This record gives sequence, structure tokens and C-alpha cells, in this order.
Amino acid sequence: MIGLVMAGGKGTRMKSSEEKLLLKYKKPIILHVFDSLKNSNCFSKIIAVTSSNSPKTKRLLQENNVETFDTSGIGYVEDLNSVLKIFNDLIFVTSGDLPLLDKEIIQGIVNRCDSQNVWISILVTNKFLNSLGITSDYSVNFNGEKCHYSGISLVDAKKISSLDKVDEKYVVIDDKRIAFNLNTKSDYDLLSTA
Repeated sequence: MIGLVMAGGKGTRMKSSEEKLLLKYKKPIILHVFDSLKNSNCFSKIIAVTSSNSPKTKRLLQENNVETFDTSGIGYVEDLNSVLKIFNDLIFVTSGDLPLLDKEIIQGIVNRCDSQNVWISILVTNKFLNSLGITSDYSVNFNGEKCHYSGISLVDAKKISSLDKVDEKYVVIDDKRIAFNLNTKSDYDLLSTA
């Protein structure tokens, strides 16, 4: 299984001149995410997906011997689609902005999800997200409940040719380690109290 860290976004919701993934929570958040994947021992290879939107993040990753893959930086879906085309393996995709991610939750997700599926997206319920004081713009109704994407998916890249026709399954895991996406200044302020 390959670990893929999405690290090429514009971070516009943060409304900061600093690249979002370089913000620190004990250490730069992007390194925290990478180290969590590495320490899980679940992956044969870990790659960070970068773009011209995040040159300092790419430089930091390369200084820390992280393999990077450049995409256009047009958008999350376009960047992910372009990188999935080059793999013929199971892929654990995570956003690079999950500062509470750790090896245990990664191992739990990998062990819990059926690898026979083409695409599994990990969701958190709206009720749980609200209990943490976090909001999200990306939701889906699942089993009659409003849920939000965590930014983590398990993808069998050899079974897809385009993201336009993907049979997506959902797994709900209400856990703050995957619920806390760092998107806005208020998220970062909240993180300091975690």
C-alpha cells in the first residue's frame, strides 16, 4: 500500500500569506502528517503531492527526504486524479492538514476497511464535528445523517480510470484525530487548545 499526502493546495480559506501546511503544531503540520504515516508501518512508499501553490512546503519535504510528485495545483480532484493514474496499487490518501493524525488511527483505518472496494472515503458525522467546534464545507448524506469528508480515502488505483465514474463507499469514524482538518484561522486557534 502506498501513502499519498495531498500537499499542493492553495490554502485560501486560511487567509494567510504563510503556507498552511508549514504552520506548526509541535512541528510543521505537513511533517507531522508524514511522520504519522511513516510510523504506522503500513506503507511501502509515501509520496507527497505538491504543486506551485506550495513551494516552501515542497522544499521542506525534500529537505526531509520525502518523495514529492508535482501536479498542476488546479484543484484537489484534478491533482488527485493526475497522481492516481501513475499507480497500480492500493493507495491511502490523506490531506496534509490533519494535525492530530497519528499512527494508531492510520493502522485502524487500514485494518478496518475492505480492500475489495474501489474507493472508501472516511467520514465524520456533522454532530461530532460540531461537538469539536469545527465546521466543514464538504458534506454528504450517509445513512440519513449529514456527514463530512475527513480528507482520508482508501483507493484501489488499478480499478479506476477516472474519478468521474468511481463507486465510492463510506465508512464513518468519529475521531478527532481525523476530524480536525486545519482550514481556517479559527481552526488553528482551536488547535492551540487541543
